[in-house]
Amino acid sequence: MPEPISASVVIDLNEKLSPAPADSIVSRSLYGDEQVKAFIFNFAPGQELSEHTAATPAILHILQGQAELTLGGERRAAGPGTWVHMPARLPHALVARTDVSMLLLLLK
Repeated sequence: MPEPISASVVIDLNEKLSPAPADSIVSRSLYGDEQVKAFIFNFAPGQELSEHTAATPAILHILQGQAELTLGGERRAAGPGTWVHMPARLPHALVARTDVSMLLLLLK
């Protein structure tokens, strides 16, 4: 019988949720290995990531706050629990309408 696999990293994301200083975006690396890199972003209201692309697929998860996402030219509202899988090279952007905390996973 194979031995059970245990978690190598446990992070409480609630401890990482904090408002960004006024007029700023704060990003922190949470984890990285050969398969995934994890980052947390905290946006002050009105802050934005202008349209860009990523070379690898990514997963975006809004943890708190209200934002507007643009994905491949389509705009949509995003709030807590919004989860998006983005293929590589998909143009995307984000505007924070309130304080926003977001988890970003870059897949390899």
